[in-house]
Amino acid sequence: MKQGLSLRVSQHLALTPQLQQSIRLLQLSTLELSQEVGQMLDENPFLEANLDEVPREEFGLAQADQPVRADDLESERAFNAAPEYGSEKKVADANESEESPFDAAEPSWDGDGSSDMSPDDNEWGGDAPARKNNLESDDEFSATELARNQESLSAYLQRQSLSLRLSEVDRAALRFLIESLNDDGYLEDTLPTLAQSLAGSDLEQCEELEQRFCVALKLLQSLEPVGVGARDLGECLRLQLRAATEGSADEQQLRGAALRICEQPMELLARRDVRRLVQLLGESDGVIRSALALITRLEPKPGRRFVDVERNLILPDVIVTRLGGAGAPKFRVQLNADVMPRLRVHDIYANALRQHRGGGNDAANHAALTQRLQEARWFIKNIQQRFDTILRVSNAIVERQKSFFVHGELAMRPLVLREIADELGLHESTISRVTTAKYMATPMGTFELKYFFGSGLGTETGGNASSTAVRALIKQFVAAESPKKPLSDSQMSDMLKEQGIDCARRTVAKYREALKIAPTNLRRALQ
Repeated sequence: MKQGLSLRVSQHLALTPQLQQSIRLLQLSTLELSQEVGQMLDENPFLEANLDEVPREEFGLAQADQPVRADDLESERAFNAAPEYGSEKKVADANESEESPFDAAEPSWDGDGSSDMSPDDNEWGGDAPARKNNLESDDEFSATELARNQESLSAYLQRQSLSLRLSEVDRAALRFLIESLNDDGYLEDTLPTLAQSLAGSDLEQCEELEQRFCVALKLLQSLEPVGVGARDLGECLRLQLRAATEGSADEQQLRGAALRICEQPMELLARRDVRRLVQLLGESDGVIRSALALITRLEPKPGRRFVDVERNLILPDVIVTRLGGAGAPKFRVQLNADVMPRLRVHDIYANALRQHRGGGNDAANHAALTQRLQEARWFIKNIQQRFDTILRVSNAIVERQKSFFVHGELAMRPLVLREIADELGLHESTISRVTTAKYMATPMGTFELKYFFGSGLGTETGGNASSTAVRALIKQFVAAESPKKPLSDSQMSDMLKEQGIDCARRTVAKYREALKIAPTNLRRALQ
């Protein structure tokens, strides 16, 4: 084969480190972004938290340091050889492969970080403040501080055990069982397994430890909350029923029937199989149903209220307040200043780097430090662009779902990611990143941005009804149904059709399961 040279022209996209960082920051949640900022502050000496100066109102971010001087451009040009991030060519190319999360045009950072969704100027009360917690005392505590100060289940049980007069060995055994509980308050491992984990292959010591654990388990199950230390759900329910000793003779008889039900296989209780339970226990249908109702009022997870709530803490990224009066509604969309980092480039280090020049190893060190300085600038700019994109997407959502903020979820309109992407000139995957793990505090409550998106169902008039509104109607139907004759999925489908919404029975079943509403037979048995 004859060898030869040929010239080929091709075009492909190479993601710069700055573009990769901007995409990664965009998809992070608020708490993850806080961790990322903390890590960057530890790693980059040119980046510092701006705690002294008042941050810029619109983003809570300080201005970056002064523009690069003319004598500093040459040293940075090699590192920053790629086109500027905000250039139209780069964003256009990025949308074709790994999409850029921002517009082609460089965003303007002027303004107050908010947007009025209506030209109506009939403001009647000024900006409504963000809702705080329900503490009405002089000392104000944030939700994070309350979560951190919450007592754990282990600490609560250890504090109770101090009032028991126990030997050192028994106290150590009780402490070991307390530390072996899961978050729900259950003892998942068996006593022989726990004993073997301490004694190993020593059978005599295993038997002695197992006896100690049996005594400690009875002490543990006598502590509050009632039901803690159970090995399974049935034992947890039985402990709670046995702890209730007061009441009339009828109530005692009802608790006895409930105890016998909890001794049966849990599948019967889960299915509310009244007919089978009547056969097994020899009780009347009314007694079995009353006993089932009593069991449903028990706590299946005794440690639920002690679970650390900080990991479930939701910090809204956007705050929506209503400003309009009785006329046309007017909403104000603002970024939450409490969640936005306040960063700046360290001026002293940056100026020292500009003034220092050298050759040999000093030149290599100077180039490395210049790269770190540019990374700090990029990081600040990418965070600014992240919040700018969140604000723009939130504005578009509020504009399209204005009826929801006035009338509630029944007025939700069908909305898909593509509509917002086309309106803002972004890629659909960018909208998906923006709306994931980002939350909006509204007069109706706090919702994830994805909550405002939903498919549409056809109507008789040729329009579309949002799936969120259909789910709200299903909840209304179930709340208003007769306890003795709950509605079936087919009946709810017919009721939706009467209102002009074409919704099949299988779709109703899917929405009902998503709402965690029990099927017809279980709703009837729960009454």
